[in-house]
Amino acid sequence: MTLSRRDVIDLLAANGLRPSRALGQNFVVDPNTVRRIARLAAVGPGDRVLEIGAGLGSLTLALVEQGAQVTAVEMDRGLVPVLRSTVGPAGVRVVEGDALLLDWTDVLGREQPWVLVANLPYNVATPLVITLLERAPTVERMLVMVQLEAGERLAARPGDDAYGAVSVRVAYWAEAEVVGRVPPTVFYPKPRVESALVAVRRRPTPAVSADVVSYERFSEVLRAGFAQRRKMLRRSLAGVVVPEAFAAVGVAPDARAEELDVLAWGRLAAWTPNAPSPS
Repeated sequence: MTLSRRDVIDLLAANGLRPSRALGQNFVVDPNTVRRIARLAAVGPGDRVLEIGAGLGSLTLALVEQGAQVTAVEMDRGLVPVLRSTVGPAGVRVVEGDALLLDWTDVLGREQPWVLVANLPYNVATPLVITLLERAPTVERMLVMVQLEAGERLAARPGDDAYGAVSVRVAYWAEAEVVGRVPPTVFYPKPRVESALVAVRRRPTPAVSADVVSYERFSEVLRAGFAQRRKMLRRSLAGVVVPEAFAAVGVAPDARAEELDVLAWGRLAAWTPNAPSPS
């Protein structure tokens, strides 16, 4: 059984709590929506599921209904006791902490796979996805509900209006797509924007091999290229990528950052004067 709108409002009132704007809290109060998310996540008995920003436990309980073994992370100290009382009897492990700062090996161990299923707070959704891709290799799949604009950025392709450095970082580690939309009416309080459901599947190996170029160097070139995205790459990457690299790797020096896919960024980052030309 999940939580209805009345259940959520009553739980908050009974514990002297209210949604925190600072933490970007918008609780899902529609049982059909959380069950839809659990179905789209394709989790079932025996699956290990990580939920971040579990709130009062509405989505958590829907995941338990599917038979998943859930670890729920919540950083709001006021909510944690209520969350434990709601989902603890269902066998859910509750971890109190900031998901951007947790040691994910401590939380998840080293065994694969884990699935992230979460209604992520709007103000930290993008850095959370990137952090997990970078630091939590045991998380092999994600289904996240985020603000529509953020979801479009996570899944954007070269040439899309939403395409940016975040899109390339996601593509380095994973494949992502928007698989659904969620209206504001299913939340309490109701946000001003629509939400997106984004499915993310980690690649077996990064799109650009660390044997070719380090992630640090890849990130350095990516940051420089998108810092002034309206400029031609030969200008935005001046001092970061040598001019002869463009012709050597097949990238037009007058191209803009949003035109390059993850492999092109990798070639630019990897090129040195002694590197072989791409075949």
